[in-house]
Amino acid sequence: MTSYGPETIFTATSAYSLAGVAAMAFIATTGAKVLLPKNARWQDSFTFIWLAFDALIHFSFEGSFLYLSTFGRTVNSSVGPFAELWKEYTRADARWGVSDPTVVSLEILTVLGAAPMCCYIIRQIVKDDPARHYWIIVLSTAELYGGWMTFCPEWLTGSPSLDTSNSLYLWVYLVFMNVIWVVIPVWLMWDSYGHIAGSLRRAQTVTKTKKN
Repeated sequence: MTSYGPETIFTATSAYSLAGVAAMAFIATTGAKVLLPKNARWQDSFTFIWLAFDALIHFSFEGSFLYLSTFGRTVNSSVGPFAELWKEYTRADARWGVSDPTVVSLEILTVLGAAPMCCYIIRQIVKDDPARHYWIIVLSTAELYGGWMTFCPEWLTGSPSLDTSNSLYLWVYLVFMNVIWVVIPVWLMWDSYGHIAGSLRRAQTVTKTKKN
């Protein structure tokens, strides 16, 4: 992939893109404050914020990518604000500019499957429905699998599409913007596992007590 000079690494599009991410985080945080009770567990508040942020990213940013990368379209041949946003990301990972079939296939599942599931779980959190923990594990597993399948094929072929020549592309676009979809889903799985396992163990104890 073509490398850009130091003077063009952080562009206006870089700033707008990162500002958009920050705005979505703000909207998600505001939603938690409005829709959750003041005495909500911090874990539930954090989960709400993450899932709202996740859904916004999937529907808007990744939804636009899916539109720009199907039915003969590519990011590199498209114009418009979202096309420019994704062209910025292609500086770090060129596959997103050419409708890479693996990436597009994963994004179809992300936009049409994971994003609506985020909204469903948010509804369960607001209603304090404990069944949300099952769906949190399902969603988190899918997110982790999607991340692995996005990068593992690239690593196995020597990462020809990745540009790690500067800190913005490496640590912000490639590492930070992807690692959070590893660290947080792992934590969510651990938290929900604790709820599910604890409930099953308590139910087992009650059952044994009744038999005795």
